[in-house]
Amino acid sequence: MLFYDCSTAPNPRRARMFIGEKGLTIETRDISIAKGEQLLPAFKAVNPRATIPVLVTDEGTILTENLGIAAYLEAQFPEPPLMGRTADEKGLVMMWNAIAEQQGGMPVAEALRNSHPAFADRAIPGPSNYAQIPELAQRGLDRIGRFFDLLEERLSDSPYIACDHFTLADISTFVFVDFARVVKMRVPEGHAATQAWYEAIKARPSAQK
Repeated sequence: MLFYDCSTAPNPRRARMFIGEKGLTIETRDISIAKGEQLLPAFKAVNPRATIPVLVTDEGTILTENLGIAAYLEAQFPEPPLMGRTADEKGLVMMWNAIAEQQGGMPVAEALRNSHPAFADRAIPGPSNYAQIPELAQRGLDRIGRFFDLLEERLSDSPYIACDHFTLADISTFVFVDFARVVKMRVPEGHAATQAWYEAIKARPSAQK
């Protein structure tokens, strides 16, 4: 297998943590988004949509989305299970992973890409250029705050995001909560359950990768 990574971006980190939790060692090539390497012909020959992460399987299949990468690795390497054991758990993991992406990851991306000068013409990842919309940045910040409130409510009742054990949903949520620092958003004071969960995930070896 061959894994295309970017050490500074959140979505590749999600795949990197999943790989780490599986205890796998996969040949890796780092693609610098800061240098625009994802837009160069060499990388676009691998993924024309110019996004990272990418996993090329031993069969030569090119997987360009986190969920696809996770599903493949879970099927190939089922232990430890990171996408649920029972039908109910599998549904909960997918549900909370989607919530993390839509209500956590997307607002952080909106806030960052519609405000930071480095993304002046790159408000949306991919091969096409899009101008920033400042109103989306402000909306993103508001949605991040609401996401933190949602997490506190959930984690006050559950030790992990989806189930009673660590899963893909914890990886996605952790990465987005951690990356929110780029728009100066942190877990609010008083969100004790979220902070305790965050520190526990941060201490895992996969979070150091």
